[in-house]
Amino acid sequence: MSVTSSHPHARSITLVRHGRTAYNAAQRLQGQIDIPLDSVGQWQVQQTAAALGELYVNPVLEQAHQIVVSSDLGRAMATAHAFADPLGIEIHTDERVRERSFGDWEGLSLSEMRSKWPQDYKLWANYQGGELKHGAEPKEEVGKRGVAAIMDWSSRAGSDTDLFMFSHGAWISQTLQTLLGLNLIHDDFASLISMRNAHWTHLIPLDMPDGSLRWRMIDYNHGPSVAETEKWEDPHISGH
Repeated sequence: MSVTSSHPHARSITLVRHGRTAYNAAQRLQGQIDIPLDSVGQWQVQQTAAALGELYVNPVLEQAHQIVVSSDLGRAMATAHAFADPLGIEIHTDERVRERSFGDWEGLSLSEMRSKWPQDYKLWANYQGGELKHGAEPKEEVGKRGVAAIMDWSSRAGSDTDLFMFSHGAWISQTLQTLLGLNLIHDDFASLISMRNAHWTHLIPLDMPDGSLRWRMIDYNHGPSVAETEKWEDPHISGH
């Protein structure tokens, strides 16, 4: 997806998924229910905040600025605060960055959904829209509001500014597919795997000869090095 590049835009965009919640741990569908981070999630976001700082802030501290935008749901806000507060960066909330709504399925476990609505669950699992029968927000609408938010905040940033957006798994996946045009290629399966808790995706701009702007994804589902160990889901495991 390209847009006219007639104004300055962010130097980079980093999309960060919130840390773990009790619903994540229990495999319950959160949607727009405002669930806080659990103790593991609180630890995860501290690790992720440090890693983001080391990768994208500290090396360019004197040459770049940062804008932080977050979903207004508590789990995303807490993840954003872990990153922004130590740096003294203001957090801007935006409802367009909220998780996808899943209607009547919100709060249910995957096993409950599979048991009560086996056919609809199968259609949803195969990316064929079974969740729409239960009031879920269409993926196209999630993608549209997500891209609108990205383009809006990127245009406010300028070429010396890195944009960090703290959101949710389904929102990031659908927004990326819409932004990059992946949803137009495969409409019968997901082009991207789901992001893990407190992981991020990094994008850089590509100014086209015709004056339009495209975004190039150079990193996806990236986390701190500790995320590659069992300790990520259980911080009490001793290191080796």
